[in-house]
Amino acid sequence: MFTKVLVANRGEIACRVIRTLREMGIRSVAIYSDVDRAALHVRMADEAVAIGEAPAAASYLRIDRVLDAARKTGAQAVHPGYGFLSENAAFAQACADAGIVFIGPPASAIHAMGSKTAARDLMTKAGVPIVPGATCSDVNEALSRAKELGYPVMIKASAGGGGKGMRLVHKPDDLPAAWDRARSESKKAFGDDTVYLEKAIVQPRHVEIQVLGDQHGNVVHLFERDCSIQRRHQKVVEETPCPVLPPEIAARMGEIAVKGAKAVGYFSAGTFEFLLAPDKTFYFLEMNTRLQVEHPITEWVTGVDLVREMIRVAAGEPLPFAQHDIVRRGAAIECRVYAEDPSNNFLPSPGKIVHMRVPGGPGVRDDSGAYPGCTVSSFYDPLISKLSVWAPTRAQAVARMRRALSEYVVTGIRTNLAFHDKLMAHPEFGEGHYDTGFIDRHKAQLLGYADIAQDDRDDFAIAIALAAAGLERSEGRVAREGCEEAAKLSPWVAAHRARRNISC
Repeated sequence: MFTKVLVANRGEIACRVIRTLREMGIRSVAIYSDVDRAALHVRMADEAVAIGEAPAAASYLRIDRVLDAARKTGAQAVHPGYGFLSENAAFAQACADAGIVFIGPPASAIHAMGSKTAARDLMTKAGVPIVPGATCSDVNEALSRAKELGYPVMIKASAGGGGKGMRLVHKPDDLPAAWDRARSESKKAFGDDTVYLEKAIVQPRHVEIQVLGDQHGNVVHLFERDCSIQRRHQKVVEETPCPVLPPEIAARMGEIAVKGAKAVGYFSAGTFEFLLAPDKTFYFLEMNTRLQVEHPITEWVTGVDLVREMIRVAAGEPLPFAQHDIVRRGAAIECRVYAEDPSNNFLPSPGKIVHMRVPGGPGVRDDSGAYPGCTVSSFYDPLISKLSVWAPTRAQAVARMRRALSEYVVTGIRTNLAFHDKLMAHPEFGEGHYDTGFIDRHKAQLLGYADIAQDDRDDFAIAIALAAAGLERSEGRVAREGCEEAAKLSPWVAAHRARRNISC
């Protein structure tokens, strides 16, 4: 087993990996950019190495600097987390060439599944069902193939992920412009402008299967996760089990995922993503050759520490269980807490966190890289934390998440906490009736004041503004006169009195 591991990431996932390393008695090395000098993962690690300036291209994406940090500190292995270099076959190969273990799949598997078009061809040969699609050399060929597939079609970046380089096209007239925009976005995001067409599945659910393999040929799956609650093709809420997936279909998806993993000689943690149509047919979407953001909910229901198993597998140890040993218990939900403004198209809202109170209690877990006084940087993904809960039933898990959200407090920046609370309270979500278009269809309820009568909405908005102003004044009084004086009048009480013309 390793004695020292470098974590080639930042934020909450770096903290998550460091915690498991500490439990295993393995020393950890953090890397950080200039703006992350005071980050939580730097404070938690046993050692930390500066690797460059704030832009990821000058720090976290610099393979040479990451490997140099590993050499200097004597780290025997590197855990890439997710994002940055986690699915970079060149990085995995560079680690191997340097005699440093990459805690993840072999470079050959990353390369095989890294191109969505190549992965589609590979999975077709392995007998995995895929969405009908076509690789096109230019827009004219795309127009011809789109006519054969039938509209609507989806344009996707071959090297893409995270919703970038994707465009939904409903009619031929819109395809040329969408094709150009998708290529341009893909080039900027991934350095590759290759795109392809897929038949758009109407009102699908996004369901994925967690797989785990070792270097001895053993591969298992750890059931499914439903990741259909998305904005801009990016996940914001995940749960397991999928509330509408029949057990026999889930088992079939698991078998296919294991078969697909074995077809590319896969080991470590990975995820097969599928589109689930309303008639319960399903199609392979892509494989993520890394740990997923939503891995905590799988850990909740199976009791398997996926990071620990990744480390054990990388050290050459076999999986400690077979498929029949893995049992799922209860239900789990994860909400991604972002520094973003849902009312403004979910745009990032970086800045300094003034106050932060994290929920706790039975069945609640908060994976975070933030703390009061830290700054959410504009250079990276604005994820603050992943709040997840477990309960014996889905209904109890939803209720527990609502309770946890009610305890979560973050001030100084905008967050999507209120959005999550409205989502959990939505009756259709409560019944499990949703798909990837759910947020767009219910914007009024989820992003506005749909639960407040139209005539009262202006008053409500004024009350909020007054409360915010009152809070600002009270914080000023704290600085000048101390907490006792500032606590005499709640800003919410002040706002209420202002609306009703009640004198003090």
